[in-house]
Amino acid sequence: MKFPVLASIIFIAFFFNLSMNRVSRKEALREESFWEKERRANEIRKKSLENLDYINIPVNILPFETYGNNEELKLAEQEVLALKDEKIVNLTGITNTDLKLEYGTANITPLSIYDQNYTSLARGLQNWGQVLYNEGRYEDASKVLEFAVKTRTDITATYRLLVDMYKTKLLLNETEINQKIDSLIPIAKNLNSLSKHTILNLLGSEEPKK
Repeated sequence: MKFPVLASIIFIAFFFNLSMNRVSRKEALREESFWEKERRANEIRKKSLENLDYINIPVNILPFETYGNNEELKLAEQEVLALKDEKIVNLTGITNTDLKLEYGTANITPLSIYDQNYTSLARGLQNWGQVLYNEGRYEDASKVLEFAVKTRTDITATYRLLVDMYKTKLLLNETEINQKIDSLIPIAKNLNSLSKHTILNLLGSEEPKK
């Protein structure tokens, strides 16, 4: 009985080692590919950034200067307004290596600043929309959060609040509700983010299986 048991152990160990070697080879190839791509990226010359998809804050459309005596609302507004003269670009999900390949190594610093400005904007819009929602100002909250969606935010709470307002707060009929939610789906489908599938499920849409 000992020989079959020993043979089984050797058999399992052999295939375990074989599997680990395959994984190691794949990891080595992946790492080699990464560093080759990084090497090529570092050789790209600086390119113009004028054609980037810059985001402009529509100060004449969003409900600025409406905080009254509400200090929390004032701070939320000012958080967004402080970015109105900054260069803002949504680069979510794009690696530094890919940015260098596209725009050159010398542009990494400004691109990182533009992307950080976008992160601040997305968070600021979500916070502002939430405060407006808490105050029962649903029309204004929807304007703020719909603008956030237009910038391709990947903050799940932004979509969740909008769906809630469409369904329960804005006195929309069923057709209007469906139209509003459907308008968010194409944007969500093009998100370059890990939260994409969660947001699509929230909107009642699923990615087609590949």
